[in-house]
Amino acid sequence: MTETLIVPGLNGSPAGHWQHHWLEGDPLAELVEQEDWAEPVLADWLHALEAAIMASRPGVILVAHSLGCALAAALADRPAASHVGGALLVAPADIASLSRTVPTAAPFAEASGARLPFASILVASRNDPYMRFEGAERCAATWGSALFDLGEAGHVNIASGFGPWPDAATLAEGLRGRPARPARIFAGRSPGRGPLGVPISRSHGGGLGLG
Repeated sequence: MTETLIVPGLNGSPAGHWQHHWLEGDPLAELVEQEDWAEPVLADWLHALEAAIMASRPGVILVAHSLGCALAAALADRPAASHVGGALLVAPADIASLSRTVPTAAPFAEASGARLPFASILVASRNDPYMRFEGAERCAATWGSALFDLGEAGHVNIASGFGPWPDAATLAEGLRGRPARPARIFAGRSPGRGPLGVPISRSHGGGLGLG
């Protein structure tokens, strides 16, 4: 039964993206498939996510990227949230900016404005072209997420060198069985221990666009 749900953002996560590698290497992980990756409709995307959650093992972990982070955050006041054990939220996108070019993304902003009822870690980059670090800090505070500072990592995608990325699985594993907790900041720019005491290395492989 599925233990991890992979939640991509706009345009999905193509071959070579760290989420794609995760799916290939983990038989207990499943992709949350969307009918239209290029024109996100909140109601449709949320329905697909909730259906996948309810079909998974109780306590399933969500692993979201970019717009997928806002989708995961939209679960805050939904019944399906009680079946989620935690969420790894990697490089969330600035919805206000994104909606200028993708108008259908605008409703994701209002829907993702509440504190999450499950444990979460937000992984943020200092030079993400789709979200300023200060914006990521605000998201972490709003959602009650631990904030992991990945340093200068772009949008944490293929373009910034993130293909196979084992640290993502390490971070997600640290969420299993954890209660929701107040936001804290963890620096990820040097070796040591990451969020929730999980050991973190700095190695990473190679992510595309907003996927």
